[in-house]
Amino acid sequence: MREHAPVTLSCAAHLVAAEWGVVVRRVATAAAAALLTITAGGCHNTDSWVKAAPAQGWPAQYGDAANSSYTTTAGATALTLRWTRSVQGSLGSAAALSGRGWLALNARTPTGCSLMEWENADNGRQRWCVRLVQGGDFAGPLFDGFDNLYVGQPGMIMSFPPTQWTRWRAAVIGMPATPRILEKGQLLVVTHLGQVLVFDAHRGTVVGGAMDLVDGVDPTDPTRGLSDCAPARPDCPVAAAPAFSAASGMVVLSLWRPGAPAAVVVGLKYHPGQSSLLTQEWNSDAVAAGVLASPVLSADGSTVYVNGRDDRLWALHAADGKPKWSVPLQFLAQTPPTVTPSGLIVSGGGPGSQLVAFKDAGDRGVPVWRRADVNPLTTSSLAGGVGYTVARGESTMSLLVFDPGDGHTLGSYPLPEASGYPVGVSIGADRGVVAATSDGQVYSFAPR
Repeated sequence: MREHAPVTLSCAAHLVAAEWGVVVRRVATAAAAALLTITAGGCHNTDSWVKAAPAQGWPAQYGDAANSSYTTTAGATALTLRWTRSVQGSLGSAAALSGRGWLALNARTPTGCSLMEWENADNGRQRWCVRLVQGGDFAGPLFDGFDNLYVGQPGMIMSFPPTQWTRWRAAVIGMPATPRILEKGQLLVVTHLGQVLVFDAHRGTVVGGAMDLVDGVDPTDPTRGLSDCAPARPDCPVAAAPAFSAASGMVVLSLWRPGAPAAVVVGLKYHPGQSSLLTQEWNSDAVAAGVLASPVLSADGSTVYVNGRDDRLWALHAADGKPKWSVPLQFLAQTPPTVTPSGLIVSGGGPGSQLVAFKDAGDRGVPVWRRADVNPLTTSSLAGGVGYTVARGESTMSLLVFDPGDGHTLGSYPLPEASGYPVGVSIGADRGVVAATSDGQVYSFAPR
């Protein structure tokens, strides 16, 4: 899509149009520039609708900007395998799904294309693909509501329109984690070397100044420490995507500073409309053993949920990073938890993990149910009252469908010839479900 500058008509022009009985309507196409409104006190245009906002599908890994892995879409309890396809390489993040069902994957491939956009509803037919600088496949792409795509490569953040032609590109220090949209039209980019920037999502220009969370970073070496990002080791300061809550204006991320014994949690405050858009509010080492995987913010933005390397699930106050409560998991969760608006928390997955749910009771986390017989390998993705995760089976991996209320199984669907480890489950606006593995296999399921 090509953006057009907002069109503004004078009040006199509106009055003349009204006298002649002309009805001014909004034309909802790429050519429509603004919605023009006549009010009792005068007239103005409302062009905020042209500003980028997250897509209505599963815009990025872990769904929304809060990393909740939750959508209000009514999940399907019965599925059928629609298609399966390989990226001819490896994957480190889940698929992003646009509102119209387009699917984007950021792969690592020996040759040829690595960033791919497919049509989920048309047997995975490829729309376009390009090759990016390799090494950043641990970070996923992001769709906005206009089907523009945002993705990083070492040393750069880029945006693509619905075609493969580059929309804009900008240099950064390091490899961008999965981007996030802040308020409409502003894109948050945090690199693995700790640089934090906000971009105008349409123009690709920096809004405000850059913030550096790590001192002494060599700006000429954007690939330094990249091999430590996927396993979340010390040489990758920011190994996972940040979380953002529009409700509280907080940005939360994990940070392993050089020489530090473990990764801590950092809280930034977003100030829309001010010259300094982001300020660092707190630095929390409450999880002494260190944190692992992306943090998750509650629906009201007041609580941060994060995995500890001490085999515990932690809840921190988003205002100051102080501990709220923690509960033992009895395993190391290597992927983020899932959080619903009602405060139900389903633990993350990984080797040796179990499917466990807790309820946030304010001053404590209350166990709700535990499935010791299930080994979830991914973060659970929830669609209303239905949950999905990839679980380890006897001979292969399977897409497990379960009830988040009590954990009981609703269905199980084998992933044929799956190898490697699963990288996540994405849920489309059409109730379709997409799972992918690190060996580059993609599985698309449709509601049955």
